[in-house]
Amino acid sequence: MSLPQESEGYMDESLLQYYTKQWSKYTSASGYVHHVFRYLNRHWVKREIEEGRKNDVFDVYTLALVSWKNHMFVHVQHNVMTAVLKLIERQRNGESIETGLIKSIVESFVSLGLDDNDSSKLNLEVYKKFFEEPFVRDTEVYYKTESEKFISENSVPDYMKKAEFRLAEEESRVQMYLHQTTHKPLITKCEAVLVKNHAEVVWEEFQNLLDSDKQEDLHRMYSLLARIPDGLDPLRTRFEAHVRRAGLSAIEKIADTQQDAKEGAKESETVEPGKYVDALLEVHRKYNDLVQTAFKGEAGFVASLDKACREFVNRNKVCKSSTSKSPELLARFCDSLLKKSAKNPEEGELEDVLNSIMTVFKYVEDKDVFQKFYSKMLAKRLVNGTSASDDAEASMISKLKEACGFEYTSKLQRMFTDMALSKELNDQFKDRMQQTHDSSDLSVDFTILVLGAGSWPLTAPTTPFNIPDDIVKTYDRFQKFYQAKHSGRKLNWLFQLSKAELKTNYLKAAKTGYTLQVSAYQMGILLQYNNTTSYTIEELQESTGLTPDALNPALGILVKAKVVVLDNGDNVGDAGTKYDLNMDFKSKKVKINLNISVKSEQKVESEETHKTIEEDRKLLMQAAIVRIMKTRKVMKHVILINEVIAQLQTRFKPRVPDIKKCIDILLEKEYIERVEGQKDMFSYMA
Repeated sequence: MSLPQESEGYMDESLLQYYTKQWSKYTSASGYVHHVFRYLNRHWVKREIEEGRKNDVFDVYTLALVSWKNHMFVHVQHNVMTAVLKLIERQRNGESIETGLIKSIVESFVSLGLDDNDSSKLNLEVYKKFFEEPFVRDTEVYYKTESEKFISENSVPDYMKKAEFRLAEEESRVQMYLHQTTHKPLITKCEAVLVKNHAEVVWEEFQNLLDSDKQEDLHRMYSLLARIPDGLDPLRTRFEAHVRRAGLSAIEKIADTQQDAKEGAKESETVEPGKYVDALLEVHRKYNDLVQTAFKGEAGFVASLDKACREFVNRNKVCKSSTSKSPELLARFCDSLLKKSAKNPEEGELEDVLNSIMTVFKYVEDKDVFQKFYSKMLAKRLVNGTSASDDAEASMISKLKEACGFEYTSKLQRMFTDMALSKELNDQFKDRMQQTHDSSDLSVDFTILVLGAGSWPLTAPTTPFNIPDDIVKTYDRFQKFYQAKHSGRKLNWLFQLSKAELKTNYLKAAKTGYTLQVSAYQMGILLQYNNTTSYTIEELQESTGLTPDALNPALGILVKAKVVVLDNGDNVGDAGTKYDLNMDFKSKKVKINLNISVKSEQKVESEETHKTIEEDRKLLMQAAIVRIMKTRKVMKHVILINEVIAQLQTRFKPRVPDIKKCIDILLEKEYIERVEGQKDMFSYMA
């Protein structure tokens, strides 16, 4: 009885055992025969093949394989493959099987892949056609049935666990007994059946997992959908929308909470910068962690996070009227951190907070607004000596420079240079005064800051001011000293930023007297009381030279502190009101700070800063238009607008109507002109 006939008596696993046993015996015997006829192989067979008889002359071992293929394999391969697929199905159903049987079958099918052009080489044609193709088809049917049944009876998270397990199982199956080339077609088919066919259902579950913060399930979903083309696109879109909603909700919550606390005020006026920035950071931190862990830091999810953050940082309930509110609040938060206070964080902690601030700064569109407010607040910290740490200031400027370039921070760095030069100048002036004047003639302790007008965001005083007689001498001496040192330079005195300390010696109750820390304008008022103890508002205006807008707030603080008493009338500054020096003034503190900025002044300053920003933007847009037109000579209206936006968007996002206004200004100034016959075309006028 021949082997094919004998094999008909076996089926399923017993057939596989019979086939592999006969295959092993046959190949071993063929190997021995091949060795016996090695002389024939080396000479006659080799010569015949070289002379062109490749199709019907083989070495002895290859001839044995051809014989097996033609007389045994073609008769049994269908039954063998049916048995293999049943065995694999049993394994998929959880049974233990003898994997060595399948491995031997695979090796047999691979060995029978003889190259027609070169019998010494193998190809995978037999394995691919008779094993891989039916195996992959059977796999598709099996998983299609299983997945449809499972997902209809179980939750999506449970289905994802099942799919993940099945994919891992098929990966290990390749390693256990399949040929490596089967990996791609097998896994691709499994991904199509287990993931792609159920992608819609999985996508719909994404929002529930986000809402419940199920990181493990989100990671599993990401890993599964990353396997199929465009599988992650709907997730990225939904993730972006979710983060944006979370950001808007967080800001709305703090805006409502703080508005309730300060009923009647606008949201943008009531929000504390620290709480605002913390809310932004908390949302970013939460979803950045999610991106890094659940989504493995994948670039598409990072981009979605960035887009969402950019949206809610610049457009939320607090800054709904203007995108410039976020950078202003961020700058104010920086100021609160970098200014001396009892709540200053430790150095290491402060550095971490500054790094967090740069995270928010990255998303701010109006970086010019941040720059303007930051520079104004830095100027105040430096002028008033309230900076908590030079190292922290330098660190923040370094971070801004890294983010926006040298030009963005050049003025900030120049401000520190001016502070160092001013220290040297003070020392030189004091040395000169000690050399040329006797100590009794140097009763005023005087310190000066000379600051470059081009680098410091400081404005000239809006009021005249009569310098008190007590300091005129010192003022004149410094003027002469400076002019001798720098002839041709002009000093503009910023009395609105100047401050002084005055000692009281008129109070009987206080043995040592009090030290009053005051603004220059308050000093001007109080020094008048060295002459007499009572003045009308009109007399104070005349003696100090201050306008009512400058005098009244300064005087109001003195009245509130009870250093000066309003003798008649209800409101400070009313015509005819009289102000007496309080001879019974008492305080628990020896040093009393009266140099306090009034909220109305802060509001005016903020409004003025925004006006300056708008003016600066107009100039920047005009400069950009001229620069572009000078290079391109002729340009279409739409292309010019897009080019201006592209050039300026790192500093702020120009509005199209504003660009159009700037184009009109440049048309009037004859920097550019319309091309005749083409309304939407401009040309540069040299």
